[in-house]
Amino acid sequence: MTSVLDLASAAPVVPVVVIEDAADAVPLARALVAGGLPAMEVTLRTPAALDAIRAVADGVPEAVVGAGTVLSAAGVADAVGAGARFLVSPGCTDSLLDAMRDSGVPFLPGVATASEVVALLERGVTDMKFFPAEAAGGVPYLTSLSGPLPQARFCPTGGISPASAPSYLALPNVACVGGSWMLPADALATRDWPRVAALAREAAALAGEAAALVRRGSS
Repeated sequence: MTSVLDLASAAPVVPVVVIEDAADAVPLARALVAGGLPAMEVTLRTPAALDAIRAVADGVPEAVVGAGTVLSAAGVADAVGAGARFLVSPGCTDSLLDAMRDSGVPFLPGVATASEVVALLERGVTDMKFFPAEAAGGVPYLTSLSGPLPQARFCPTGGISPASAPSYLALPNVACVGGSWMLPADALATRDWPRVAALAREAAALAGEAAALVRRGSS
């Protein structure tokens, strides 16, 4: 099975999207794709979320739409049924992990501690969401995990900004970051899709800043 982090490897940032009106899903997804961020995580926090995933899956084939805030086996089934191509959870239990594994689509379970990372490694899971990234220790914490647990790869999400993202992306155990700064509330409220596309373009360029940090660190 292709991993979520491999699906997201085309861009350094996975937008975390909260959609209140499913009618906005397709133009929003097209704006993100136009800006160079094809993978998007639609959180299951609103009544419109499943319809939004379905609309993007049907109407924007160049987008890689996934479901976030997946909390139960029922949520897994609903998301996959709507067309989600990957699943993301803020944390993980044995029953949720089993349901995500049985779904047939890539998944990214959430962790916040070394013990949770080790527990998933024992189950053969190496790709994880580090959440809430800033509150759970941020770049220093992930740096400390890279020594004893180099096989674990992360998508840090939670409190990450354009200023902090390059520091995360420069870490050897980080494949991408999740964030919502390219989706400001005022732009969504006014359906300013060109602005969303421009902010997505800036986010996609953060990979270059991360590479520069790595070069400076090795010189």
